[in-house]
Amino acid sequence: MTTVWRLISLLEASGKVQMAIDHWLLAQHSSGKQPPTLRFYTWSPPAISLGYHQHKYPQKWQHLYWQGQKLDLVRRPTGGRAVLHQGDLTYAVVTSGLTGNRIQAYQTICEFLIQGWRSLGVELHYGQAGRGYVHNPNCFGTATGADLVLPNGSKLIGSAQLRRNSSILQHGSIRLQPDPELFAEVFGAEFFKPVELPQNLGTENIISALIAAAIDCFDIQFAIQPLSKSEWEEILAQPILDLD
Repeated sequence: MTTVWRLISLLEASGKVQMAIDHWLLAQHSSGKQPPTLRFYTWSPPAISLGYHQHKYPQKWQHLYWQGQKLDLVRRPTGGRAVLHQGDLTYAVVTSGLTGNRIQAYQTICEFLIQGWRSLGVELHYGQAGRGYVHNPNCFGTATGADLVLPNGSKLIGSAQLRRNSSILQHGSIRLQPDPELFAEVFGAEFFKPVELPQNLGTENIISALIAAAIDCFDIQFAIQPLSKSEWEEILAQPILDLD
């Protein structure tokens, strides 16, 4: 029998809300109350997300603006380094029962990303961590074996993961139209590599390709199910991860 996953349609919200949703979905799935889930979302206003264990970051990040909007600074429930969420699309997968170690689980989930982008004419490969990774606060300043990189060496997708018993939350930022000036202001111009993607590639096309790839890679079907009113109440009642 084909497994049915929940699909939550594209959602735009603040970083704190998005992280609360991902955290809630993992807790619900771990306790058997929710099926595996795939969702896509964007951050409004733009934000910098910090890894769960990342406590050192420039103080100026708390006072940055872009096009008149103050950037949010939020903490993810997952590890990794800081990510600038502007001009990007974020995916989140919540599932369980994967075999192997952490990197093997990353690669099992990432297969739908590789296959989906290949269907759009974009080849991706896994990155390799540089020597500066440990001291680099910028997720997109270097690539690890859990990241997906374009042929020109620039990182297209940076992912992070959290395990809860046998359940996994993996979410990642897909860079689509990053603003070079904002990126340089946050991380430094030396870390910016342009994203070279096919012209006229819209967000809807990307999401459709990734959904089709997920169906094939995971041998599943999707049931589209928005968050209900009662679910929103539970999500928003959760404590917010503190920056300190």
